[in-house]
Amino acid sequence: MTIREQTEAIEKQVLHPRACLSSQSMGRQKKEKEDDLRTCFQRDRDRIIHSKAFRRLKHKTQVFLAPRGDHYRTRLTHTLEVSQIARTIARALRLNEDLTEAIALGHDLGHTPFGHAGEDILREICPGGFKHYEQSLRVVDILERNGQGLNLTFEVRDGIVKHSKGKGEIFSSRGKSETLEGQIVRISDLIAYVNHDLDDSLRAGVLKRSAIPAEFLRTGETHAKRIGAMVRDVIYCSLSNSLKEVSMSAEMKETTHALRDYMYKNVYESDASKREFRKARKILLDLYNYYIEHTDEVFKEFPKESIDRKDRMVCDFIAGMTDSFALMMYERNFLPQPWLVL
Repeated sequence: MTIREQTEAIEKQVLHPRACLSSQSMGRQKKEKEDDLRTCFQRDRDRIIHSKAFRRLKHKTQVFLAPRGDHYRTRLTHTLEVSQIARTIARALRLNEDLTEAIALGHDLGHTPFGHAGEDILREICPGGFKHYEQSLRVVDILERNGQGLNLTFEVRDGIVKHSKGKGEIFSSRGKSETLEGQIVRISDLIAYVNHDLDDSLRAGVLKRSAIPAEFLRTGETHAKRIGAMVRDVIYCSLSNSLKEVSMSAEMKETTHALRDYMYKNVYESDASKREFRKARKILLDLYNYYIEHTDEVFKEFPKESIDRKDRMVCDFIAGMTDSFALMMYERNFLPQPWLVL
Protein backbone atom coordinates (compact mmCIF):
# COMPACT_ATOMS: atom_id res chain seq x y z
CA MET A 1 0.00 0.00 0.00
CA THR A 2 1.46 3.41 -1.00
CA ILE A 3 1.49 6.43 1.32
CA ARG A 4 -1.21 8.01 -0.87
CA GLU A 5 -3.42 4.94 -0.49
CA GLN A 6 -2.89 5.02 3.28
CA THR A 7 -3.98 8.67 3.33
CA GLU A 8 -7.06 7.82 1.25
CA ALA A 9 -7.92 5.02 3.67
CA ILE A 10 -7.61 7.41 6.63
CA GLU A 11 -9.94 9.87 4.88
CA LYS A 12 -12.60 7.16 4.60
CA GLN A 13 -12.29 6.41 8.30
CA VAL A 14 -12.28 9.91 9.78
CA LEU A 15 -14.01 12.32 7.38
CA HIS A 16 -17.73 13.10 7.45
CA PRO A 17 -19.92 10.97 5.14
CA ARG A 18 -20.63 14.10 3.08
CA ALA A 19 -16.96 15.00 2.68
CA CYS A 20 -15.41 14.79 -0.77
CA LEU A 21 -12.91 11.93 -0.64
CA SER A 22 -9.79 12.24 -2.78
CA SER A 23 -10.16 8.59 -3.81
CA GLN A 24 -13.57 9.44 -5.27
CA SER A 25 -12.55 12.53 -7.25
CA MET A 26 -14.15 12.91 -10.66
CA GLY A 27 -10.62 13.22 -12.01
CA ARG A 28 -8.70 15.52 -14.32
CA GLN A 29 -9.34 16.73 -17.87
CA LYS A 30 -6.21 14.85 -18.96
CA LYS A 31 -5.64 11.54 -17.25
CA GLU A 32 -2.46 11.19 -15.19
CA LYS A 33 -0.75 8.47 -13.23
CA GLU A 34 -1.48 8.82 -9.51
CA ASP A 35 1.31 9.95 -7.19
CA ASP A 36 2.59 7.44 -4.64
CA LEU A 37 2.89 10.08 -1.86
CA ARG A 38 0.17 12.71 -2.36
CA THR A 39 -3.54 12.53 -2.97
CA CYS A 40 -4.94 14.27 -6.05
CA PHE A 41 -6.06 17.28 -4.00
CA GLN A 42 -2.64 17.61 -2.32
CA ARG A 43 -1.04 17.64 -5.77
CA ASP A 44 -3.46 20.35 -6.91
CA ARG A 45 -2.59 22.49 -3.89
CA ASP A 46 1.15 22.10 -4.63
CA ARG A 47 0.71 22.95 -8.31
CA ILE A 48 -1.13 26.14 -7.41
CA ILE A 49 1.46 27.23 -4.84
CA HIS A 50 4.31 26.69 -7.32
CA SER A 51 2.56 28.50 -10.18
CA LYS A 52 3.70 31.87 -11.49
CA ALA A 53 0.18 33.29 -11.11
CA PHE A 54 0.28 32.53 -7.38
CA ARG A 55 3.61 34.33 -6.95
CA ARG A 56 2.25 37.41 -8.70
CA LEU A 57 -0.51 37.78 -6.11
CA LYS A 58 1.97 39.37 -3.69
CA HIS A 59 2.10 42.49 -5.88
CA LYS A 60 -1.61 42.76 -6.71
CA THR A 61 -3.92 45.21 -4.94
CA GLN A 62 -6.54 43.98 -2.51
CA VAL A 63 -8.29 47.32 -1.85
CA PHE A 64 -5.80 50.18 -1.64
CA LEU A 65 -3.71 50.95 -4.72
CA ALA A 66 0.03 50.85 -3.92
CA PRO A 67 -0.46 51.62 -0.21
CA ARG A 68 2.48 53.15 1.64
CA GLY A 69 2.82 50.85 4.61
CA ASP A 70 3.99 47.35 5.38
CA HIS A 71 0.82 46.01 6.96
CA TYR A 72 -1.86 46.45 4.30
CA ARG A 73 -3.30 43.35 2.67
CA THR A 74 -2.36 42.29 -0.82
CA ARG A 75 -4.14 39.74 -2.97
CA LEU A 76 -1.69 37.13 -1.65
CA THR A 77 -2.25 37.83 2.04
CA HIS A 78 -5.99 37.85 1.36
CA THR A 79 -5.66 34.40 -0.22
CA LEU A 80 -3.75 33.09 2.79
CA GLU A 81 -6.35 34.49 5.20
CA VAL A 82 -9.14 32.83 3.20
CA SER A 83 -7.21 29.56 3.30
CA GLN A 84 -6.75 29.76 7.08
CA ILE A 85 -10.44 30.49 7.72
CA ALA A 86 -11.57 27.80 5.28
CA ARG A 87 -9.28 25.16 6.77
CA THR A 88 -10.52 25.93 10.28
CA ILE A 89 -14.12 25.40 9.17
CA ALA A 90 -13.31 22.28 7.13
CA ARG A 91 -11.44 20.65 10.00
CA ALA A 92 -14.22 21.36 12.49
CA LEU A 93 -16.80 19.87 10.11
CA ARG A 94 -14.56 16.86 9.29
CA LEU A 95 -14.52 17.78 5.61
CA ASN A 96 -11.59 17.43 3.21
CA GLU A 97 -9.03 20.00 4.32
CA ASP A 98 -6.70 19.38 1.35
CA LEU A 99 -9.47 20.06 -1.17
CA THR A 100 -10.59 23.14 0.76
CA GLU A 101 -7.05 24.51 0.86
CA ALA A 102 -6.44 23.93 -2.85
CA ILE A 103 -9.62 25.82 -3.80
CA ALA A 104 -8.82 28.67 -1.41
CA LEU A 105 -5.27 29.08 -2.69
CA GLY A 106 -6.42 29.11 -6.32
CA HIS A 107 -9.59 31.15 -6.06
CA ASP A 108 -8.11 34.56 -6.99
CA LEU A 109 -5.39 33.61 -9.49
CA GLY A 110 -7.28 35.45 -12.24
CA HIS A 111 -7.60 38.76 -10.43
CA THR A 112 -6.42 41.85 -12.27
CA PRO A 113 -4.00 44.56 -11.23
CA PHE A 114 -5.58 47.41 -9.22
CA GLY A 115 -8.08 45.13 -7.48
CA HIS A 116 -11.79 45.27 -8.31
CA ALA A 117 -11.22 48.53 -10.17
CA GLY A 118 -9.07 46.61 -12.63
CA GLU A 119 -11.74 43.96 -13.03
CA ASP A 120 -14.40 46.59 -13.75
CA ILE A 121 -12.17 48.13 -16.40
CA LEU A 122 -11.41 44.85 -18.16
CA ARG A 123 -15.10 43.94 -18.03
CA GLU A 124 -15.74 47.16 -19.93
CA ILE A 125 -12.99 46.93 -22.55
CA CYS A 126 -12.60 43.18 -23.20
CA PRO A 127 -14.91 41.77 -25.90
CA GLY A 128 -17.23 39.33 -24.19
CA GLY A 129 -16.63 40.91 -20.79
CA PHE A 130 -14.41 39.77 -17.95
CA LYS A 131 -15.00 37.98 -14.63
CA HIS A 132 -12.09 37.27 -12.33
CA TYR A 133 -13.39 33.86 -11.25
CA GLU A 134 -13.67 32.73 -14.86
CA GLN A 135 -10.18 34.10 -15.47
CA SER A 136 -8.93 32.13 -12.45
CA LEU A 137 -10.21 28.96 -14.10
CA ARG A 138 -8.63 30.00 -17.40
CA VAL A 139 -5.30 30.49 -15.63
CA VAL A 140 -5.25 26.97 -14.20
CA ASP A 141 -6.78 25.32 -17.28
CA ILE A 142 -4.85 27.05 -20.05
CA LEU A 143 -2.41 29.83 -19.23
CA GLU A 144 -0.07 28.27 -16.70
CA ARG A 145 2.88 26.10 -17.78
CA ASN A 146 3.29 27.96 -21.06
CA GLY A 147 -0.19 27.12 -22.26
CA GLN A 148 -0.40 23.59 -20.87
CA GLY A 149 -2.39 24.47 -17.75
CA LEU A 150 -2.14 22.79 -14.35
CA ASN A 151 -4.61 19.97 -15.17
CA LEU A 152 -6.39 20.23 -11.82
CA THR A 153 -9.17 17.96 -10.59
CA PHE A 154 -12.82 18.68 -11.33
CA GLU A 155 -13.58 19.47 -7.67
CA VAL A 156 -10.86 22.14 -7.34
CA ARG A 157 -11.79 23.71 -10.67
CA ASP A 158 -15.47 23.75 -9.67
CA GLY A 159 -14.67 25.44 -6.35
CA ILE A 160 -12.50 28.09 -8.02
CA VAL A 161 -15.02 29.13 -10.64
CA LYS A 162 -17.92 29.18 -8.13
CA HIS A 163 -16.24 31.00 -5.25
CA SER A 164 -17.49 34.51 -6.02
CA LYS A 165 -20.83 35.93 -5.00
CA GLY A 166 -20.25 39.65 -5.66
CA LYS A 167 -23.06 41.64 -4.10
CA GLY A 168 -25.43 38.68 -4.34
CA GLU A 169 -26.89 36.41 -1.69
CA ILE A 170 -24.14 34.54 0.16
CA PHE A 171 -25.89 31.17 0.23
CA SER A 172 -27.79 31.38 -3.03
CA SER A 173 -28.22 28.04 -4.80
CA ARG A 174 -27.23 29.84 -8.01
CA GLY A 175 -23.60 29.13 -8.72
CA LYS A 176 -23.20 26.94 -5.63
CA SER A 177 -20.21 24.61 -5.63
CA GLU A 178 -20.78 20.89 -6.12
CA THR A 179 -18.82 20.17 -2.93
CA LEU A 180 -19.23 21.34 0.65
CA GLU A 181 -15.54 22.20 0.58
CA GLY A 182 -16.16 24.63 -2.28
CA GLN A 183 -19.06 26.16 -0.35
CA ILE A 184 -16.74 26.70 2.61
CA VAL A 185 -14.30 28.70 0.47
CA ARG A 186 -17.16 30.85 -0.87
CA ILE A 187 -18.22 31.98 2.61
CA SER A 188 -14.61 32.13 3.91
CA ASP A 189 -13.72 34.55 1.11
CA LEU A 190 -16.48 36.91 2.27
CA ILE A 191 -15.63 36.55 5.97
CA ALA A 192 -12.00 37.34 5.19
CA TYR A 193 -12.42 40.36 2.95
CA VAL A 194 -15.17 42.26 4.80
CA ASN A 195 -13.16 42.01 8.01
CA HIS A 196 -9.63 42.61 6.79
CA ASP A 197 -10.75 45.38 4.43
CA LEU A 198 -12.45 47.05 7.41
CA ASP A 199 -9.21 46.63 9.37
CA ASP A 200 -7.14 48.15 6.54
CA SER A 201 -9.62 51.01 6.09
CA LEU A 202 -9.32 51.91 9.77
CA ARG A 203 -5.52 51.74 9.55
CA ALA A 204 -5.53 54.01 6.49
CA GLY A 205 -7.89 56.53 8.08
CA VAL A 206 -10.48 55.98 5.34
CA LEU A 207 -12.94 54.99 8.07
CA LYS A 208 -13.17 56.23 11.63
CA ARG A 209 -13.92 53.70 14.34
CA SER A 210 -16.51 56.04 15.84
CA ALA A 211 -18.44 56.00 12.55
CA ILE A 212 -18.75 52.19 12.33
CA PRO A 213 -22.35 51.10 13.05
CA ALA A 214 -22.72 49.46 16.47
CA GLU A 215 -24.32 46.34 14.95
CA PHE A 216 -20.96 45.33 13.45
CA LEU A 217 -19.10 45.82 16.72
CA ARG A 218 -21.63 43.66 18.57
CA THR A 219 -20.38 40.75 16.49
CA GLY A 220 -16.93 41.45 17.92
CA GLU A 221 -15.08 44.53 19.07
CA THR A 222 -11.84 43.47 17.40
CA HIS A 223 -10.88 42.08 14.00
CA ALA A 224 -10.05 38.67 15.50
CA LYS A 225 -13.26 38.45 17.53
CA ARG A 226 -15.46 39.29 14.54
CA ILE A 227 -13.84 36.60 12.41
CA GLY A 228 -14.03 34.13 15.28
CA ALA A 229 -17.74 34.81 15.80
CA MET A 230 -18.53 34.36 12.09
CA VAL A 231 -16.49 31.16 11.82
CA ARG A 232 -18.17 29.64 14.89
CA ASP A 233 -21.57 30.57 13.52
CA VAL A 234 -20.87 28.83 10.20
CA ILE A 235 -19.57 25.71 11.94
CA TYR A 236 -22.45 25.26 14.38
CA CYS A 237 -25.18 26.18 11.89
CA SER A 238 -23.77 23.73 9.35
CA LEU A 239 -23.63 20.99 11.99
CA SER A 240 -27.21 21.74 13.04
CA ASN A 241 -28.50 20.93 9.54
CA SER A 242 -26.47 17.68 9.44
CA LEU A 243 -24.16 19.19 6.82
CA LYS A 244 -26.77 19.26 4.10
CA GLU A 245 -25.09 22.55 3.17
CA VAL A 246 -22.66 25.10 4.58
CA SER A 247 -24.84 27.70 6.27
CA MET A 248 -24.99 30.66 8.63
CA SER A 249 -27.61 31.78 11.15
CA ALA A 250 -30.18 34.30 9.91
CA GLU A 251 -28.92 36.93 12.36
CA MET A 252 -25.25 36.51 11.43
CA LYS A 253 -26.07 36.42 7.72
CA GLU A 254 -27.97 39.71 8.04
CA THR A 255 -25.03 41.29 9.86
CA THR A 256 -22.53 40.00 7.30
CA HIS A 257 -24.63 41.28 4.39
CA ALA A 258 -24.96 44.67 6.12
CA LEU A 259 -21.20 44.89 6.72
CA ARG A 260 -20.50 44.06 3.09
CA ASP A 261 -22.97 46.73 1.93
CA TYR A 262 -21.39 49.23 4.31
CA MET A 263 -17.93 48.48 2.87
CA TYR A 264 -19.16 48.89 -0.70
CA LYS A 265 -20.75 52.24 0.06
CA ASN A 266 -17.98 53.69 2.22
CA VAL A 267 -14.83 52.09 0.83
CA TYR A 268 -15.06 50.15 -2.44
CA GLU A 269 -17.33 52.67 -4.19
CA SER A 270 -16.46 55.79 -2.21
CA ASP A 271 -15.51 59.08 -3.89
CA ALA A 272 -11.83 58.49 -2.97
CA SER A 273 -11.90 55.03 -4.57
CA LYS A 274 -13.57 56.41 -7.69
CA ARG A 275 -10.77 58.96 -8.10
CA GLU A 276 -8.20 56.18 -8.06
CA PHE A 277 -10.44 54.10 -10.33
CA ARG A 278 -10.28 56.81 -13.00
CA LYS A 279 -6.48 56.75 -12.89
CA ALA A 280 -6.36 52.95 -13.09
CA ARG A 281 -8.88 52.99 -15.93
CA LYS A 282 -6.68 55.25 -18.04
CA ILE A 283 -3.62 53.10 -17.42
CA LEU A 284 -5.28 49.81 -18.36
CA LEU A 285 -7.25 51.25 -21.28
CA ASP A 286 -4.11 52.80 -22.77
CA LEU A 287 -2.17 49.56 -22.27
CA TYR A 288 -4.95 47.54 -23.90
CA ASN A 289 -5.05 49.77 -26.96
CA TYR A 290 -1.26 49.83 -27.19
CA TYR A 291 -0.86 46.06 -27.08
CA ILE A 292 -3.71 45.48 -29.53
CA GLU A 293 -1.52 47.40 -32.01
CA HIS A 294 1.76 45.84 -30.81
CA THR A 295 0.95 42.21 -30.09
CA ASP A 296 4.51 41.26 -31.03
CA GLU A 297 5.57 42.82 -27.72
CA VAL A 298 3.27 40.58 -25.67
CA PHE A 299 4.99 37.69 -23.96
CA LYS A 300 5.11 34.56 -26.09
CA GLU A 301 3.85 32.24 -23.33
CA PHE A 302 0.28 32.18 -24.50
CA PRO A 303 -1.56 29.20 -26.00
CA LYS A 304 -1.89 29.04 -29.77
CA GLU A 305 -5.63 29.66 -29.68
CA SER A 306 -4.92 33.15 -28.30
CA ILE A 307 -2.68 34.15 -31.18
CA ASP A 308 -5.64 34.27 -33.56
CA ARG A 309 -7.58 36.36 -31.05
CA LYS A 310 -5.51 39.41 -30.26
CA ASP A 311 -8.11 40.76 -27.85
CA ARG A 312 -8.08 37.55 -25.80
CA MET A 313 -4.30 37.45 -25.66
CA VAL A 314 -4.06 41.09 -24.60
CA CYS A 315 -6.74 40.61 -21.92
CA ASP A 316 -4.83 37.61 -20.56
CA PHE A 317 -1.61 39.62 -20.57
CA ILE A 318 -3.09 42.61 -18.75
CA ALA A 319 -5.08 40.50 -16.28
CA GLY A 320 -1.87 38.72 -15.29
CA MET A 321 0.02 41.94 -14.59
CA THR A 322 0.90 43.01 -11.08
CA ASP A 323 0.22 46.62 -10.13
CA SER A 324 3.90 47.48 -10.31
CA PHE A 325 4.36 45.80 -13.69
CA ALA A 326 1.35 47.64 -15.16
CA LEU A 327 2.76 50.96 -13.94
CA MET A 328 6.19 50.07 -15.34
CA MET A 329 4.76 49.18 -18.76
CA TYR A 330 2.70 52.37 -18.80
CA GLU A 331 5.77 54.44 -17.99
CA ARG A 332 7.84 52.64 -20.63
CA ASN A 333 5.22 53.01 -23.38
CA PHE A 334 3.71 56.44 -22.68
CA LEU A 335 6.12 58.58 -20.70
CA PRO A 336 9.34 60.14 -22.01
CA GLN A 337 12.40 58.14 -21.06
CA PRO A 338 15.76 59.71 -20.12
CA TRP A 339 18.39 59.37 -22.83
CA LEU A 340 21.38 57.25 -22.10
CA VAL A 341 24.41 59.46 -22.65
CA LEU A 342 27.75 57.65 -22.81
